[in-house]
Amino acid sequence: MTSENIQSFDPDIWAGMECSYNRVGDIFIDQLSQSQHYERLDDIEHFARLGIKALHYPLLWERYQPQLASPIQWDWAASQLNKLRSLSILPIVGLLHHGSGPSFTHLLDDGFAEGLSAFAKQVANEFPWLTHYKPINEPLTTARFAGLYGLWHPHAKNDVVFAKILLNQLKGIVLSMQEIRKINPDAKLIQTEDLAKTYSTPSLQYQADFENQRRWLTYDFLMGNFDRNHPLWSYFFDLGIPERMLLFFSDNPCPPDLLGVNHYVTSERYLDDNLSLYPSHLHGGNGKEAYSDIEAVRINHGQPSGLKILLKELHQRYPIDIALTEVHLHCTREEQLRWLKHVWDICIALNQEKVNVKALTVWSLLGAYGWDKLLTQPNGEYESGIFDLRSPAPRQTALAHYVKALSTGTPFYHPLLQQKGWWQKESRFIHPPLARSIDGPVEVSSPPLLLLVDNGSLSRAFEVSCHQRGIQYQVLTHQLRNHGVGSSLEEAVLHYKPWAIVNATDYTKRMNNEQKVGNSMMHQVKEMRQLIAICEKYNIKPLTLSSVLVFDGTKNSPYLESDDVKPQSFFGKNMVEIEEMAVGGHCQALIIRSGFCFSPWESLDLGKGSSSYLENHYSFFDSERTIISPTYTPDLVNMALDLLIDNESGIWHLSNRGEMKCSDFVREINRRKGAVIQQKTLLPPKRVTPLPYRPLYYALGSEKGNFLPVIDDALDRYFAEASFK
Repeated sequence: MTSENIQSFDPDIWAGMECSYNRVGDIFIDQLSQSQHYERLDDIEHFARLGIKALHYPLLWERYQPQLASPIQWDWAASQLNKLRSLSILPIVGLLHHGSGPSFTHLLDDGFAEGLSAFAKQVANEFPWLTHYKPINEPLTTARFAGLYGLWHPHAKNDVVFAKILLNQLKGIVLSMQEIRKINPDAKLIQTEDLAKTYSTPSLQYQADFENQRRWLTYDFLMGNFDRNHPLWSYFFDLGIPERMLLFFSDNPCPPDLLGVNHYVTSERYLDDNLSLYPSHLHGGNGKEAYSDIEAVRINHGQPSGLKILLKELHQRYPIDIALTEVHLHCTREEQLRWLKHVWDICIALNQEKVNVKALTVWSLLGAYGWDKLLTQPNGEYESGIFDLRSPAPRQTALAHYVKALSTGTPFYHPLLQQKGWWQKESRFIHPPLARSIDGPVEVSSPPLLLLVDNGSLSRAFEVSCHQRGIQYQVLTHQLRNHGVGSSLEEAVLHYKPWAIVNATDYTKRMNNEQKVGNSMMHQVKEMRQLIAICEKYNIKPLTLSSVLVFDGTKNSPYLESDDVKPQSFFGKNMVEIEEMAVGGHCQALIIRSGFCFSPWESLDLGKGSSSYLENHYSFFDSERTIISPTYTPDLVNMALDLLIDNESGIWHLSNRGEMKCSDFVREINRRKGAVIQQKTLLPPKRVTPLPYRPLYYALGSEKGNFLPVIDDALDRYFAEASFK
């Protein structure tokens, strides 16, 4: 592929599913099983609606040939590949993705390469029309994780094993492409590898230089450029690697037709021998010297860095067309959007400079599992991607709308894209810079999020979350709004021109005493009516929060969004009225119902014979009988913001997964703190005016998805973050 093939400066949009099938001990971890891709029949149709030109599709050796002698069942693969073909989407077929092969082989097996090539031959025979292959994804990365770091099978931590694993995989690529091209001589090799770079303190420059030579090994070997004059020849020779193994590649060159670049914000590393600057879990070394290996983006090292610099280095070394084959960031929704824009802008700029970036691959279509633990444990933490799998069917996120716009060449605008990503802000540095530096685009003024706040923990949570996430916002206090309901809000809208308005008023603070709640809630209803009118007038999206108290508490299973509301209190009736106004408006309002909330800014202590938590929130309940869904406010707020950015609307239930009695919740809090709880402690304080009706079941479920972590996880973070510490 040459520069003549490029018809425009815009790269094509490709896509891929996170499909690692790695081995830890005797356990095989299959991402596509975890994402339930094999159980859904319409994933390809979902992907096609994005307008993508190509899809990295895995036909993984471990899955299709788990036993050496067993016949391969191609039905599923054929149905998926034929769908892609009918939709004019190019399949790019992968055979190993951080894998070590089926159980009858392994990465150190002398027959590994021949075994993979035999499987590749079967794939090509079954699907002779396939034209694009990536037999092994990131062989160098897999060799490091399995041979140097001990994370994946065979869990080694030495250079000899690393070298053998790398060479076995590269030989497997060469032999596989030879077999494939016997069937389809025009088959193309797209070779993916992590594009990384290492920086260091002066005393560790030798180690950085070595790692920066090592990063090119995949391409050097495949292109036949590894010979006795290569800078790392002596490294392999001194490890006892036979010369015939090294010269195999110069005798059998297999240059990629396209360089597949995988680059993450943490791909670049910094080596620092000043161990006192870092916690002990970051301490390591090379066997000669001890040092810390840190994400370079966290260090103000002052050297030219970043994806654009690295792509130029790649192009200078190998003048072959490039495709970015994994573009993904595990972060909040707005940062995911910013990362995609950041990479897209780099591609456009490089194409204008004749560094040919042919395609950008949006990765993790279905999200990913367990990368927070580097795929060392099954069923790890889920991170959403273009689609969010926490809903009954894959739910499009804001990324999907952005991808669709890029695919079709249509404009995409969101005010959050005008702000820097976290990797461009000076706040990212572990050690603050001595002098101010310009390290990215200048922050520009953009429409903010308008927060309607009071002095409650919900308002505080929205302010803290927006600050942490880099979402520009403005607050309008409850007191200010009371001086002229509607007029002050409209003035704020005209002045700030917000892209959305969040009603962060904490209604639950007013719900305990029915004799006092009336006037307050009537005012809130009036204010909500004005908010909806203003949002309709100025085409602004509102987000407001509601309560489980819109239900009557008589159900014996979690309340869902479609359940009929039957409020039994004045508070609940007013919340229903607020919901109806929001849903009935023409501004695509987002309404979040939550369980009973707790936050890191309020104590869940027991004190002086009563629970401050029960007393402040729902002390009128019979705590020994009432079932609730405790909800950690930071989880609630962060997911609500994600749904707002995703442009969702209507009523959604958000609560941490799990249910318990009010009393058991307080007991669990105090059990963790080592407190002893007396039965009388959990009785409703007599000074609180009781409700005429006491509900018994107030747990929340959702038909739209389970988005928040389990309650035990939320409690772990509460104790880590709570202000009483």
